[in-house]
Amino acid sequence: MTLLDSTRASRSRPLPAVRYRDVLRVPYVAQLLGGALIGRLPTGMAPLAILLSAEDGSSAGLLAAVYLVANAIGGPLSARLVDHYGPRRVLPVGAVLSSSAFLALAASPAEIWWAIAAVTAAGATRPPLDAALRTLWGVRGMMPSPAHQRVALALDSGTQELIYIAGPLLVATIVATTSASWALVATAAVGALGTVLFVSTPVSRAHHGFKPQSAQPDWLGPIRSVRLRVLYAAMACVGVTIGALTPLAVDAADQFDAPELSGGLPAALSCGAVVGGLAYGARAWRGSTVSHLIVLSVVFAAGWIPLVVAGSPTTALSAAAIPGLAMAPLLGAGFVMTSTFAPPGHTTEAHALLVAFLDIGCAIGTAAAGVTHTQVLLPAGAAAAALILATARRRLTLACPHALPLLPDLEANKEPLL
Repeated sequence: MTLLDSTRASRSRPLPAVRYRDVLRVPYVAQLLGGALIGRLPTGMAPLAILLSAEDGSSAGLLAAVYLVANAIGGPLSARLVDHYGPRRVLPVGAVLSSSAFLALAASPAEIWWAIAAVTAAGATRPPLDAALRTLWGVRGMMPSPAHQRVALALDSGTQELIYIAGPLLVATIVATTSASWALVATAAVGALGTVLFVSTPVSRAHHGFKPQSAQPDWLGPIRSVRLRVLYAAMACVGVTIGALTPLAVDAADQFDAPELSGGLPAALSCGAVVGGLAYGARAWRGSTVSHLIVLSVVFAAGWIPLVVAGSPTTALSAAAIPGLAMAPLLGAGFVMTSTFAPPGHTTEAHALLVAFLDIGCAIGTAAAGVTHTQVLLPAGAAAAALILATARRRLTLACPHALPLLPDLEANKEPLL
């Protein structure tokens, strides 16, 4: 057997079986995951809380969009600071600034310029807990094996959809019992609480960041990697599909005269994602991560067809869960590839950029679906992602081993960047 044949065989062989309970038994994993989930609840709470707090209905959508754009820009910048200085020195500062901005908005939501400044600050300074968590999974000594790291990433991708289920429900409950201003206060509180839980672990305190090897800063960072650019482009296309669902759900609610579909379809997608993500991470699968991404992208695209042809509200709700079964595994495989290809000292930033490109795609999909009202966007975005990945498959596969690297020992992960 040649060396190439041996390498291909090692990539097709499934990883050792590691269960979720094995990962959760690792010291501080449960606290890190729980803190990150609580601290990321504002991601699911803030858009609705901002919409409901705006007294001028015409400005509500603008404020929500400003928050999302600020988040997409500020997240990678904050993540770069986390890479350099460590989570304990950066995340609490972001939590204080973001929570203070939400409190400022709650104090005076009627002034439009004050509201724009507040939501911009809240989004731009939101702590990148998701990216920091995925970096800590790969720190040497955190996980017993690369298989544990892979399952931890799958657990993260599956459970993060709970944010988009619990967040809006929590806001709706608070608004129904008190007011929209108190929903903003709660958004500030849970973000700060989750950050405290996250950074109080010994793992977070012990990680002091990675000092750059060169005195000259690398401003491009992960963007310099050709392989990461391919992955980010594919994830932006996935985001187009996810973002298009929100306005199309409103259209479906009007079409079927069923108002519950406007919120029910996105919720059904998230429920399917929780199930699919946990199922994907529950066992080791044959094949390379790149192959998983391509297959899952195709399944994600095909999964929208039942929703497109649905003829009743009940059928539409059931059909919306089908693509969700592939969505969380797709994102989980993307996290694995990001950890593999991230340049030394830029892992948190690489993960934050993945989320940023997803958000950009979501914004494009939401805007396009709001203007065109065409359901073709749902399968088209995911199909475009599959096409991008399939075109670059050979380059990605040859550089993407099945076992994840452990940080900071990343010498074996170097690649030609241009």
